[in-house]
Amino acid sequence: RYSTHITDYFTMASFIEKIVSPAFYQKKMASTTHSLAEYYKPLFRSGSIKPLWHIMIATSVIMYTQNYVFNKGVHVQHKREEQKKALEEYYSNHGITPHH
Repeated sequence: RYSTHITDYFTMASFIEKIVSPAFYQKKMASTTHSLAEYYKPLFRSGSIKPLWHIMIATSVIMYTQNYVFNKGVHVQHKREEQKKALEEYYSNHGITPHH
């Protein structure tokens, strides 16, 4: 059991060392770029519509996510909190229980 614990410790230490190293991310980026090029190059050469659809979907996902995270998310949460407080005040003023 003791040797397993030491092995786990060194495995975790090497993992932390790996994720801190810029070379790890450079290698991952190079691998991803190569894979994408190998996948899309034949599609572009053959005139396929698939890359266009992928670009459009990726752009939409990124735009809507950014819009929600940076613009609407905070405002929607604030509005919901305001409505909740207003309803609680209304219920207390009119003697109504919220869950009837």
